[in-house]
Amino acid sequence: METLMRINGVVNGIVWGPPMLALLVGTGIYLTIVLGFPQVRYFGFMFKEIFGRMGKKAEGEGTISAFGALATALASTLGSGNIAGAATALHLGGPGALFWMWITAIFGMATKMSEVSLAVKFREKDAEGNWRGGTMYVMEKALGQKWLAWLFAFFTTFAAFGIGNAIQANSTAEALNLGFGIPHWISGVVMAILVGLVIIGGLKRIADVTTYLVPAMAVFYVIGGLLVIVFHADLIPQAIGNAVYYAFNDPMAMPGAVAGWSIKLALTKGVARGVFSNEAGLGSAPMVHATAMTDHPARQGCYGLFEVFMDTIVICSITCIGILTTGTLIDYPELTGAQLTLTAFSTVLGRPGVMILSLGLAMFAFSTILGWYWYGETGATYIFGLKVSPVYKGLWVLVVVVGAWGGGGQFLANIWNLSDTMNGLMAAPNLVALLWLSNEMRKIIKDFDEKRAKGVIKPAE
Repeated sequence: METLMRINGVVNGIVWGPPMLALLVGTGIYLTIVLGFPQVRYFGFMFKEIFGRMGKKAEGEGTISAFGALATALASTLGSGNIAGAATALHLGGPGALFWMWITAIFGMATKMSEVSLAVKFREKDAEGNWRGGTMYVMEKALGQKWLAWLFAFFTTFAAFGIGNAIQANSTAEALNLGFGIPHWISGVVMAILVGLVIIGGLKRIADVTTYLVPAMAVFYVIGGLLVIVFHADLIPQAIGNAVYYAFNDPMAMPGAVAGWSIKLALTKGVARGVFSNEAGLGSAPMVHATAMTDHPARQGCYGLFEVFMDTIVICSITCIGILTTGTLIDYPELTGAQLTLTAFSTVLGRPGVMILSLGLAMFAFSTILGWYWYGETGATYIFGLKVSPVYKGLWVLVVVVGAWGGGGQFLANIWNLSDTMNGLMAAPNLVALLWLSNEMRKIIKDFDEKRAKGVIKPAE
């Protein structure tokens, strides 16, 4: 394990070094400009489409509804990254990390819209008649780069076990143990059974479950988080001001600063945790959005915009501002991850706060296990064919138990570090493909705008 982690440290330094960060944020900036600031132009359309489509019959070709695809994608992105990952970024880089999460999200909205739209345009049906799509299909069909598509699918197949499974299972078990005293092994076994019952039904069952689970858990956590923030409402301007100021100024000058904070760490950890949370640029969410019933690639792309907005601008901000306004970041410098967020909640809400946070983290992490199963299976079936699906299901359930049983401390730190690296390895080929196909994306947007102007495409009402 020590040798593996040393190797991982070297690779991580490359994939999350300055060139990768520049590519990640730079791709979002470039797409924002060439597409005419879609996160601004389609902001109103986005809300009308999503909330107007809820509960209505889906239109267009696809396997699941557009809202079902969004719910499954949000199930994947709303995970431990929103609670533990965001808190870890603050712990390592200081308040400025929150600012860089915002920047990553704002430009990441254009990135996510592009990868979702391209995935819908270049999707195809598998041997069983179900829609499949994602970055690997885009690379093969649009770019003719089969080797790059295979490489992305390979990273996805194995990254899913860490990013979307072991970390989430461990976080769920930790949360239930902290909040309710439930032993890790019990959580692991129960989770494995529940996950198995859902994924055995394939994508349609996953979408059915997440369509109800995601809105409920999001509202539950947002209400709890806002209660914490409102209690210290007078400190909100200071918290936001510190996030902006210390993104560009030495955070060690901040009263009560924790040793090790720096502008560089605020930037790198803010971007890395932001991407881990909203997954813009990873190429993961397009694999489920590509299955959506929709009449235009860019319409589904607007669901991608909302996904990043809700994940980082709303959920991660609630976590971070709650930590900053309660003062736990400075008062408890030894805490990080979920324990830091847990302490922030408990300082205001007491024991009920601990239970709210624990249950929220458990639901977020559980939903991520469901969503990320589809990503991992999509990568595996692209390489090995549909015959691998039952085997992948069995391995997925097994890793749930192993991840939950692994405990905290160094085990969790190692999984986080490995997952960070796998994120970067997934992102690199995906970002190259997005830049390569930026002109194709411009054509999609142009056609979308023309049809909207003619009244052919309207948001749901």
